Parts: sequence; structure tokens; C-alpha cells
Amino acid sequence: METVVRVVIIYLFVLVALRLLGKREFGQLSPLELVMLMLIPDIVAPGIVRDDFSLTTGIVAVSTVMLLVLITSLMVHMNRRLEFAVHARPTVLVSEGIVYSQSLNKERISSEEILAAARESGLDSLGDVKWAILQSDGKIAIVPRDGTA
Repeated sequence: METVVRVVIIYLFVLVALRLLGKREFGQLSPLELVMLMLIPDIVAPGIVRDDFSLTTGIVAVSTVMLLVLITSLMVHMNRRLEFAVHARPTVLVSEGIVYSQSLNKERISSEEILAAARESGLDSLGDVKWAILQSDGKIAIVPRDGTA
């Protein structure tokens, strides 16, 4: 029963901490922030399974991770140079129907993935694409050529 109580306490704490972070920060995590948040299970596991008898240790560790995510978010918001260091830059994959194979190779994207994104935008071929841009969040944005879609 003690394990159940520990899990409930950690669950409630993480739930409140994520709500305090806000939707914007949680919905637009950079890869670095996502990795930090994925560390939470490893951080709290000893407190749940009683390898470390201190539940406080888990709460302090999770609080530290959440604080780091918040500080990183604030620093990126306030410093444009840091934003480019932390967040990925958008990459042009297609321009005026011309596929940039060097960009595809660098980003490990196949032309089939771009074509699938184009089809979702109502386009039949890559020739109908004015711009295909890999956004910093990993999604492919498609801008159709004039007169298409």
C-alpha cells in the first residue's frame, strides 16, 4: 500500500508541476526540454519502489528538472541568439518544385515524406509545391504554387 501512496503523491506533484509550466511550454518543447522531461520517470522511480526511502529526493529532483525547463524557456524567449542555439532552424526542402536533395539528406527526410505532406495539403505532385519547409517542430509545411490547390 505504501507504494501506491508514493505513486499517487508523485503523480499529483508532476501533474501540478506540468500545469504550472503552462500549455505553451509543454506543447512546444524543444528536443532538449523533451529529453529533460523524459528523465522524470528515472528520477522518481527510486522513490516509488523504495530503493531510496526519501520521497522528498524524487520531488526535489523533479522540481529541479521543471525549473531547468522553465529557465531555459525564459532565457530563449529573452535572448534571440540563444534561441538559435537551442531550437532547430527551419530548412527549405523544396523550392518552386525543385527538391533540395542535400537538405533531404542532412535532415534524413525522404521525398516520399514531402509528397505525403503535399498530398495532405491537396497537391498531387512535388511540381505543385512552391515551398516545402521542415519546421523547427519537425513538421513539413507546404506552400502551394499559385493556381494550385
